[in-house]
Amino acid sequence: MTAVTQASSTGLTVVPAEVGDPRVAPLLRELGNEYSTRYGKDAHAELARYPDEEFTPAHGGVLLLLLEHGEPVAGGAFRRYDATTAELKRIWTHSAHRRRGLARRVVAALEREAGNHGYRRVYLTTGPRQPEARGLYLATGYTPLFDTEADPETIGPLPFEKHLATDRGTRTDVRIRKAHTP
Repeated sequence: MTAVTQASSTGLTVVPAEVGDPRVAPLLRELGNEYSTRYGKDAHAELARYPDEEFTPAHGGVLLLLLEHGEPVAGGAFRRYDATTAELKRIWTHSAHRRRGLARRVVAALEREAGNHGYRRVYLTTGPRQPEARGLYLATGYTPLFDTEADPETIGPLPFEKHLATDRGTRTDVRIRKAHTP
């Protein structure tokens, strides 16, 4: 069982969730709309590309929501890419809560959880029409695996990687705590 720890300085709470959790619906809906706006109506298929179970601990993944007063304001997930690498997916900030640094908190929480799952590297791709995401990953220490001087539209998905620190120290004030079950 997982218990939640509320960060006292921010009032934000990180909780693990399953794709079917009703609190995940705004994330999936807004991501689908965003992808469709930027890439066309077939973009919703990206959200259905991976089975839901790939984002569960049993399959080497996790989905996290960042809640404020119990409402989802941001979230993201990772899935097993290979034995030592987690692949970040579905990083999202609610449209009414952007420009607050919430995506940075989600990425940091996902990195910490990936490290707790034994992963040593994080990999991700973002679309060429998502300059905000590109900026986020560059600002949070990800190494671009593409020519940053090239026109993103000529590259396709933009791959990034980050090697995780071996010490599992905290990187943000938002934490997840595992509770002991009797």
